[in-house]
Amino acid sequence: MIASAAICPAAPLLARELTGLDPVVPELREACAAAMARVVRSRPEVIAVVGPGPHTAIWPADGALDPAGFAPALGSAGTPAGPRMPFPLGLGARLLDEDGYQGPRVLQAVGINEQPGDCLRLGARVGRLANRVGLLVMADGSARRSLRAPGYLDPRAAAFDAAIEQAVRGGDLGPLRAVDAALARDVLAAGRPAWQVLAGALPGRAPAVEVLYADDPFGVFYLVAWLAGPA
Repeated sequence: MIASAAICPAAPLLARELTGLDPVVPELREACAAAMARVVRSRPEVIAVVGPGPHTAIWPADGALDPAGFAPALGSAGTPAGPRMPFPLGLGARLLDEDGYQGPRVLQAVGINEQPGDCLRLGARVGRLANRVGLLVMADGSARRSLRAPGYLDPRAAAFDAAIEQAVRGGDLGPLRAVDAALARDVLAAGRPAWQVLAGALPGRAPAVEVLYADDPFGVFYLVAWLAGPA
């Protein structure tokens, strides 16, 4: 079962290769590091990193972040040959490495077009990986929160994100199960399938929750939170 879970955004600005020496939105990086540390301290037997990707698949546990997907000029030196691992998984693996975690890990991509029911069932399977499972969910909110956002302004985006944040703060992830996939696509909320995996892994109310960051720099909603499992 889930020992504890963290939600972090799959934000390119968390990768230092993409931002330069000066950290961009340092408080976001600090919040992600703190959430990851809480998961590691919950003594999981394995940590599963879940993030959206083109298809639902498990990637090699030794996979590493390849920033060339966002900055081709950086090249892919030091990353394994073959298909490029989805950026959210690579970034999640980086967070584990930066915390110093050296235990077993599972890197699980969930297809961006996966149906909600399939996401929930995948979450239930993730929760059964071991007696104590740590879960890191890499999920962005909408990318249409302002005129300068990647997808321009959509007046529905703020309410969409507010519903996600409220569900997480309350520890009742039921509303994540019912997220409208079509609306999520409209507001460019790439994290929808990963949130629903989380809801499948934690079907009951989380006994404790801490939201460490919730804001929309550059018009994209980023949520960082830690949730205690029922164990």
